[in-house]
Order: sequence, then structure tokens, then C-alpha cells
Amino acid sequence: MMLTSMSIMMSLMMSMLLIMMCSIISKKTKNNREKMTPFECGFDPKSSSRMPFSIQFFMIAIIFLIFDVEIVILMPTIKIMQMTKMKSWFIVTSTFLIILIIGLYHEWKNGILEWSN
Repeated sequence: MMLTSMSIMMSLMMSMLLIMMCSIISKKTKNNREKMTPFECGFDPKSSSRMPFSIQFFMIAIIFLIFDVEIVILMPTIKIMQMTKMKSWFIVTSTFLIILIIGLYHEWKNGILEWSN
């Protein structure tokens, strides 16, 4: 018990020490007007350098990442099928796929998949 508590205390102390060292050593930059302006050979830019970001594009990208990770989770099920009983494999895989389809249906009904409004 004493060894465990000492290990926890040492790890906490080391992490706090590293956090303090990083905050002291880190270079802090201040954003002023000159640093925030784009560089165009000394001339003022013709248009805004900060273009608004489309939230619809962001949502589509997030949904793509989520479904991409879920496909990666499904890949090993082919190998697992050879090692387990067919009935248990079918139940687990179909449950996972039903959850995916329900999630896709929910996103479709909320209009997240619509590119233009």
C-alpha cells in the first residue's frame, strides 16, 4: 500500500513539475495588429484575409471521420467470424450495424447531410 501511494505521489509531483516548467519556458506571443495582417508585399489586401468557415462542411467532415472509424472497427469482424460461433458473431455485428444505421437516419432527419440549405 505504501509503495502504491508513493508511486502516485511521485507521478503527481513529476507531472506538476513538468507543467510548471513548460509554462515558464514556453514562448508567449502577443497578437498585435501587424502580426494579424496578411503579408502582401506591403500593400493592403484587396479582400478579407479571415474568410468565414462553413459549419456545414465541418459537420460533413466530422460525420465522415466518425463513420470512417466505425468501418475500421468493423474490419476485424471477418477474422473474428472464424474464431467464434456464427450466432454470437451475427448478433454482435448486426447490433453494431443497426446502431450505425440509426445514427445515419438521425443525422439525415436532422438535415446534417444536406449540403445546401
